[in-house]
Amino acid sequence: MPVAAKIGSQRHLVAVRDGFISIMPVTMVGSIAVLLNVFLRDLPNSWWGPGNAFVQATTPLISVNGNVYFGSIVILGIAFTFALGYHIAKSYDVNPVAGGVIAFAAVVTCMNQSAVFDYTLGGVDAGALDTLKDLGLNVALNGENVVLSGVSNWGYLGQAYTGSGGLFTCLIVGLLSSMIYVKLMLKKITIKLPDTVPPAVSNAFAAIIPGCIAIYTFGIVTQICIATTGLYPNDLIVEWIQKPLLGLSQNIFSVMIMMFLIQLFWFFGLHGSNVMAPITEGVFTPALLENLRVWNETGSTEKMPYIFTRGSIDAYCQMGGSGITLGLLIAIFVFSKREDSRAVAKLSAPMGIFNINEPVTFGMPIVLNPLYMIPWLLVPPICAMVAYGFTAAGIIPPCFVQVPWVMPVGVYAFLATGGNFMAALVALLNLFISFLIWTPFVLLANREQEKNS
Repeated sequence: MPVAAKIGSQRHLVAVRDGFISIMPVTMVGSIAVLLNVFLRDLPNSWWGPGNAFVQATTPLISVNGNVYFGSIVILGIAFTFALGYHIAKSYDVNPVAGGVIAFAAVVTCMNQSAVFDYTLGGVDAGALDTLKDLGLNVALNGENVVLSGVSNWGYLGQAYTGSGGLFTCLIVGLLSSMIYVKLMLKKITIKLPDTVPPAVSNAFAAIIPGCIAIYTFGIVTQICIATTGLYPNDLIVEWIQKPLLGLSQNIFSVMIMMFLIQLFWFFGLHGSNVMAPITEGVFTPALLENLRVWNETGSTEKMPYIFTRGSIDAYCQMGGSGITLGLLIAIFVFSKREDSRAVAKLSAPMGIFNINEPVTFGMPIVLNPLYMIPWLLVPPICAMVAYGFTAAGIIPPCFVQVPWVMPVGVYAFLATGGNFMAALVALLNLFISFLIWTPFVLLANREQEKNS
């Protein structure tokens, strides 16, 4: 417990967790835009064929959703960078806004500013051709079409860096640059202005030296990476850290161990979801966002790279809350003869439908209760294995839409998979499995009461 408590309160891990939570409005609005276009464009196209009257009528709204996606999911990485720098600086009681801005600038410093072109365009007038040539592109004519190729160095930020693909770079560079700023601030390596200067001006000047050092550090690191490998830091992090780590997270045993640890911490009274949040948010959220990006580009779930994402946890492994205690409540209503258990269940059921289960966890109680320890620890890993199997087999698509965690069982899975009914049925199947596992222990609780009476 002391080790777990230290992990749960470690300021850098807490900052990572809070950073992901802070950008939830952005991820949510982007997910809503994608989900709306699923029902306005993708499903109607599959039902009635491309270019049907319904899609044509809703084209303006589809375009609005596209704009919202561009302003949310595409810039998630840099939004997270600012939030991370803000929370790290705040945890050390230094100017948090400067911490966010410096982290943001350091991450942008590490990005490739060159755009690689390989496009074929329709008819372009002579003036436009001259402009394209001035950008340093190779322009060739192919009949009536214009073929563009080459690299243009004119200050370009691609979504491979600013979106989900750059999240690990944003996390690593944002964390390190923020810490450079924080440490220099704490050592008072700053510009000190008279006390008569307004605090806003004084704070801004105080951050100049630490900010310059932090940003220049990563400017130098970027140039070293280019000179030695020919790649930018983001490309190196993706290849050496992000892909291996995300690949490891997609192993069925990794998923089951993660769910087991969440339950284990909860059993001892620690908030397991918060303790494991640096993993669930830092690893599985980028997986969800990458799946979302692939869907937006291809309109297909078949090419999604990740089987198990952040949404999979809530959709299939935490219905009614940690431990899938909704299954326990149903078992109590059906089989329990204990008045105390039934009373707690009656009070907890309305909240349990919306995945809030603290009344069950601490009121039954389940925390430090050996009677319920076995199902509490086993139900989520088993349900994770079931959902993983259905997804890996291609029966249901991976979760790729971020949905509010209070959505009832089945509804969450349906929305998180872009409107897949089979996913909702798998969530209900997991609820039934949890009911079967919880039932023998509810009956055991009956016998315990009979022995003590």
